[in-house]
Amino acid sequence: MFSSAVPYKNQHYAELKTNCIRDKTLFEDPEFPAANESLYFRRPPPGIVQWKRPAEISSEPHLFVEGISSHDLNQGVVGNCWFVAACSCLASKPNLWKKVIPDWKEQEWDPKHPENYAGIFHFQFWVFGKWLDVVVDDRLPTINGELIYCHSKTNNEFWSALLEKAYAKLSGCYESLEGGNTGDAVVDFSGAVAESINVETGEYFKDQKKQDQLFEDLLKVYDRGGIISCSIKPDPHIIEAKMANGLVKGHAYSITAVQKVRLGHGLLAYFKNETIPLIRMRNPWGKTEWKGAWSDSSEEWSKVGDTERGNLGITVEDDGEFWMSFADWCKFFTEADVCRLINTSVISVHKTWNEVVHFGSWTKNADPLLNRCGGCANHKPTFLQNPQYLFDVTKELDEVLISLQQRDMKMHRKFGQGENISIGFGIFKVELNRKYRMHDILTQQCVGTSTYINARTVFMRCMLPQGRYVIFPTTFEPQTLGDYMIRVFTDVDSGCRELTEDKPRVRCWSSFVGYPQAVTHVYVHGAEGLQNQDSTGGADPYVIIYCEGRSVKSNIKKDTLKPEFTISAIFYRKKPRKPITVEVWNSNAVKDEFMGQVMLSGSVKDTTDPQMLRLRKRGRHMADEMPGSISLRIATSTQLTAM
Repeated sequence: MFSSAVPYKNQHYAELKTNCIRDKTLFEDPEFPAANESLYFRRPPPGIVQWKRPAEISSEPHLFVEGISSHDLNQGVVGNCWFVAACSCLASKPNLWKKVIPDWKEQEWDPKHPENYAGIFHFQFWVFGKWLDVVVDDRLPTINGELIYCHSKTNNEFWSALLEKAYAKLSGCYESLEGGNTGDAVVDFSGAVAESINVETGEYFKDQKKQDQLFEDLLKVYDRGGIISCSIKPDPHIIEAKMANGLVKGHAYSITAVQKVRLGHGLLAYFKNETIPLIRMRNPWGKTEWKGAWSDSSEEWSKVGDTERGNLGITVEDDGEFWMSFADWCKFFTEADVCRLINTSVISVHKTWNEVVHFGSWTKNADPLLNRCGGCANHKPTFLQNPQYLFDVTKELDEVLISLQQRDMKMHRKFGQGENISIGFGIFKVELNRKYRMHDILTQQCVGTSTYINARTVFMRCMLPQGRYVIFPTTFEPQTLGDYMIRVFTDVDSGCRELTEDKPRVRCWSSFVGYPQAVTHVYVHGAEGLQNQDSTGGADPYVIIYCEGRSVKSNIKKDTLKPEFTISAIFYRKKPRKPITVEVWNSNAVKDEFMGQVMLSGSVKDTTDPQMLRLRKRGRHMADEMPGSISLRIATSTQLTAM
């Protein structure tokens, strides 16, 4: 996941620092000056801002005071609780913050060698598929001598304020950080895959089975080092409204623990093994906590033994961190951002994934074959004009993770263009031998559609059976332009690639070996009434579709005389008068047995409606019938871009 970072704005930290030390000057960043343009584009902060270096704010400034902790942080006057919540999550993951804050020991103040301090820091962020190294000077905005944005509880600790400044630089100015998304910031800190869960519409509070499954999912993410945050939908006219139970609407919380807590005291607790699902959160304000069941001093904790309470680190103080039951969490919280740190390591004790990343753009062209902004499936005439990505599921059943991310728009807010576009994607199961773009939906089945939303990232998890699939990343409306990154994770290599060609190329030797004159799509649904092939009165049938020396074979269907194959194939035919053959075979340990066939002319004039055809023998006896029938559809066109 981690790789060498590219210097942002071509500013090289080591070179700039060396020059400052040599010239005995403190760094002043020309790319993000200590001026109003770096603060806001519309609404100035509430007071007279003075830019101060840490040594002007505290007599003993440090990057970290007694290490880094999720309790270090407090929110400033800008509405960036989402960023503070993400920083809080980051602070609890040493493997992540040491990447985001590189060379942290070298960057720390050294009181023994003050001459080595140059007023320059650098931080690294994962932006649209690559790590960027962002340099900042140490001048921070203050009002009345106090930091006005994200800051540490300890007034001489500056890692969070400097990190936020680097993130504001990436976003254009501090005001561009208002009203962001915690999941997006976590992705920028880690390269994780973000999933947004709507807890309210999912009705997890009312459905115990769904609630239990969600808890298990979140527990797995947490145990594998993932990062989770949550919020409550705000009132229309009040951004951060405090509720009677202590929770705050329109406010981002970082989840700091997901745990099954053991109930009972002493040995009895271990023998009974009774647990309750609890979740621990932190308010970025560093105060204002949940007042209900399992809050800091609630009577529910009397059900938990001293050892278990000690393991959980229960504290009774208004530090912004608190526990609550998962049922109450599902009742009150409406949204959650789940960021999975996907393990793609070759050597690992945990589950690993195969990842494929593609970058693309939704672009406009008057030629339908070249247009790549067709909108969602609601727009049938143009939907198939979108980019298409083909991948294979080679296992019998495999979990597939798909993440579609558009380019971050925060940096364009100061120019009035900072809104995300509504994006999403559809997944179609296609012919096993498809290698050109789809131009029509015949029997191809849509097996999944993501939500369409104006979020930076859209994510979907799905279980897919063995087969070949095509993903269509799209904008909601046609003719909407933008850049995207699509990431596909499977258990084994999926061969994911973009489909760019519409039909077979004309080669210099095509005039000698021939060029396709027609294209035919064959879909075999199933068979029935097949002949018994074994002593138990069943068979293990499979089907093979043959055309001009090429073939496509289905999976074996175990112990059935009425198999459902749902297999399709596409053939670009140089000899359209040569028939297509569909054969049914029985799988056998010694030798497979022929169960019958049908011959299809594949003519343009043939019906495209579903057909039920009687199986027949091969060779000289092909006119003779065999037990069983096969159901299929076939379509042929002389226009190679018709399907």
